[in-house]
Amino acid sequence: MKHTEGFLRLVEDARSRVREIGVAETLERLSVKGAGTRLLDVREDREWEAGRARGAEHMGRGVIERDIEQEVPDKEAELILYCGGGYRSALAADNLRRMGYTNVYSLAGGWKAWKEAGAPTEGGD
Repeated sequence: MKHTEGFLRLVEDARSRVREIGVAETLERLSVKGAGTRLLDVREDREWEAGRARGAEHMGRGVIERDIEQEVPDKEAELILYCGGGYRSALAADNLRRMGYTNVYSLAGGWKAWKEAGAPTEGGD
């Protein structure tokens, strides 16, 4: 997808404050029993339905700021957000950081990187 200059500036600004994490490190963190790491898919409903990272929870970009405090009241919970390519997840992670969440990451490369790494998926069959 081709992104506009204004959108890319907005994302780069968010990325200056957001920590990004790769697929391998995400898989490691998710494999630690009892760690409580949560993988949140912030893509649109149709994208989620077409396939997703195994074990991910869906909280679309349009509602995450509205719903996160009810779904994840612990502001220190480790949250790893992903979207299609890492742009929307960076914006969402920045907003969650501004809301007081202290342990939020954006998955570098998003769903595209997840699939390219051969990481486990589900749905979309």
